[in-house]
Amino acid sequence: MILSATGRRPEEGSVPKMKVYEFGTGHEKNFVMFQCAAEPWWVFKDSAEAMSRDYHVFLVIADGHDEMGTTFVSIEKNVDDAAAYLREKGVCVIDGLYGVSMGGASVIRFLATQDIPVRKAIIDAGITPYPYPGFICRLIAVKDWIMMMLGTKSYRFMKLAAPPERWTPEGENAEDHYRRIFEFERHHFSPKTIYNVFWSTNNYSMPDPVRRVDTKIEYWYGEEEKKARRNNLAYTCKAYPQTVPKEYKGLAHAELVMMFPEQFYEEATRFMKDKS
Repeated sequence: MILSATGRRPEEGSVPKMKVYEFGTGHEKNFVMFQCAAEPWWVFKDSAEAMSRDYHVFLVIADGHDEMGTTFVSIEKNVDDAAAYLREKGVCVIDGLYGVSMGGASVIRFLATQDIPVRKAIIDAGITPYPYPGFICRLIAVKDWIMMMLGTKSYRFMKLAAPPERWTPEGENAEDHYRRIFEFERHHFSPKTIYNVFWSTNNYSMPDPVRRVDTKIEYWYGEEEKKARRNNLAYTCKAYPQTVPKEYKGLAHAELVMMFPEQFYEEATRFMKDKS
């Protein structure tokens, strides 16, 4: 059950606050979750609710991924807004920080730029800045934008890109699940949000050098994306030498958190409770 949320539809000319859903508010320890790009916020709800058995969970919803008519701007703004929200809520230490894909990029930057100490962080297939020249990065962003726009406008293309027999959560009807996602994306993901998501996730700024943190860190990735995440993992390990890689057999990008909330809960709590 969603216990509280921020982010009402703003009045004309006002700036809306970031939307954050909170679960398990009665728990002392907290667990902050950043979602991935181009997915409705509610595909992460089951995993957030599973974690709320033991933690006060803050599920951070990126701009442009809510129902408020906002537009995603950048990883930098995503991190700054999340940190501001947590400070307003009186969070002075983060027990667990999690992010997947674009959310993993947010975790990487959060650790480097924010003054809220983080005890443990999970970077799940986190994306890191490209080392390429600017014009190459622009070409890649345009290509990614075109592919994603096709997925948000074509139900058939969406099903081809992510076969329902694999990407339908247990207990849900595939047609109902996909129609709900398709309608959400069609009405809430603007072309500007999609472009900014791909541009910023691959080109966000990081301090040089990256400041040292005492946070215990695991970098997760699925076996099927091992090659795609190789450079991201190398960057993360260079920025944060204490990073421990963890590969999940038979899984693809973001599959653990989106499809297997019980396994996600088991793995995240394993890491959170590990005293080594």
